Amino acid sequence: MTDNQWNDLKKFVKGGKLNYTPVGFIIDSPWLPGWNNISTIEYYCSDKLWWETNIKAVNTFPDVWFIPGFWSEYGMCTEPSAFGSRLVWSESNLPHAEKLIKNIDDIELLARPDVRTDGLLPFIIQRLKTFEPQIRDEGHNIRFAVTRGPLNIASFLMGTTELMMALMTNPEQTHLLLRIITDFIKEWIDYQRSCFETIEGLMVLDDLIGFIGETEFREFVTPYFREIFIEADTDIRLLHNDASGLVTASHLSDMSVNIFNFSFEHSIKEIFDISGADVTLLGNIPPRYIMASRDEDQVKSSVHQAFREAPPGARIIWSVGGGMAPGVTTGSINAFIDEIGRLTGE
Repeated sequence: MTDNQWNDLKKFVKGGKLNYTPVGFIIDSPWLPGWNNISTIEYYCSDKLWWETNIKAVNTFPDVWFIPGFWSEYGMCTEPSAFGSRLVWSESNLPHAEKLIKNIDDIELLARPDVRTDGLLPFIIQRLKTFEPQIRDEGHNIRFAVTRGPLNIASFLMGTTELMMALMTNPEQTHLLLRIITDFIKEWIDYQRSCFETIEGLMVLDDLIGFIGETEFREFVTPYFREIFIEADTDIRLLHNDASGLVTASHLSDMSVNIFNFSFEHSIKEIFDISGADVTLLGNIPPRYIMASRDEDQVKSSVHQAFREAPPGARIIWSVGGGMAPGVTTGSINAFIDEIGRLTGE
């Protein structure tokens, strides 16, 4: 993000008024490689293609807030790699990390990684260091520390079904696992900030928290996420959870979240009524069914409906309900932007 965009984002989240309606998208490897006509593996392996793809997106849509912007990532493999998971790569699909924890007792043997040296983490940092001068030359800066959340990482390490069962049957071992991962996350955030002085935001992504009930949320989610967000003490504290988000929405203030990116299956009014006016909402046009449909009239119609249904007093960064999906075209994004402009007279 440019200095003006970043300052406007901070102002907007604090309740300030802008002279335009913000549009922002979370973009990363599910969408970017295909949009730029390269393979997923090329995007991950080539610094040159990573840079060319990201700067092309920024220059094609100069008025959009791209979040986090110039995201250095390897899909869902980034954090599990630091713990030692075996990574499986594909030419055109996202990679995946194989389970590391075979049974519940393995948790006690899990060592906290060194964020400076382990897995793919040094490659994440080095790519940004390599391109930081060019990012600045283009008028942008590295704004966000980024991490998957504790339950998300835990699900990669032990399996989603196994984690869900462990929450109910082995709470003590589950807390030990979440403690190890949370301490790792805090160190990973601190290390990113020590490498890039321009970082003033934090984005945490965790869909697993959308699959558990109120009681379990209070025990296994809120304390760890609150610790992560409060100790980071950043101006922008963004949570991405595009699974079921109703329980999550009711705990955003407790977790010190000030931007929430949520599922398109919930209306903006529904989330606003639960989360309250102090949380900025990032959403929520369906990313696959609408944005990736290649039907620009359908995109405009969906934006129009969501805009008209938005409750008074809601602070909204107009976006999709999640990250940008594979197959979304330049025309669909322009249709989204144009419809917001038409509705607001901008």
